Amino acid sequence: MIQIIPAIDIIDGKCVRLSQGDYSQKKTYFENPLEVAKMFEDAGLKRLHLVDLDGAKNKKITNAKVLENIASKTKLTIDFGGGVQSEEDIRLAFDCGAAQVTGGSVAVKKPEMFDKWLSQYGGDRIILGADARNEKIAVSGWEEDSGVWVYEFIENWLKKGIKYTISTDVAKDGLLQGPSFDLYKKIQDQFPELNIIASGGVSSMKDLEELAEMNIYGVIVGKAIYEGRISLNEISKRFL
Repeated sequence: MIQIIPAIDIIDGKCVRLSQGDYSQKKTYFENPLEVAKMFEDAGLKRLHLVDLDGAKNKKITNAKVLENIASKTKLTIDFGGGVQSEEDIRLAFDCGAAQVTGGSVAVKKPEMFDKWLSQYGGDRIILGADARNEKIAVSGWEEDSGVWVYEFIENWLKKGIKYTISTDVAKDGLLQGPSFDLYKKIQDQFPELNIIASGGVSSMKDLEELAEMNIYGVIVGKAIYEGRISLNEISKRFL
């Protein structure tokens, strides 16, 4: 069964969403992220994708207190990303209650450090962030294109022990126009052993059904829930 993973993105301690990673296209949905996390937990969801957007921009964890608050006051299994770019950051993330940490920019820009994290914490706790624009890896809160092909990038880290990847098609994110099924199919065909978590563009239950039929490991849902396109009740009935 596909894992349905709701998303909370944080700017200034508040729950927001961006469109295509553009900080100027910000919409605030809730002042208190903990309330949102509890709403997900109450609906029966077990996991949470928590992103520190300030951290992604600042290149260091900025909203650790939000992570700590949610981790200590819910039972959600949290994967955390955004600004985790140093030894201090990754220790802070795990100390504050993250079950898993997602690294994208660091895997491109500081591969030796990311490799060390994989050795230290293992492939179950470190998720590879493989966010792509035109099939090339985008980094630093998607503000930079790395020029690295997503497939080469994944292959390199798969050899080093990665088991999970979150892949967002930046062109789709926050637009509610459907996920990048083609991208996920290509990744899946090349790396059948990889646990792929799809992210970006989910707009309806039909999208979730289609990803489930593809046997994708998981899918992150954010804006579609906040905009009322998909209800937590529907998710509970179909997928939990």
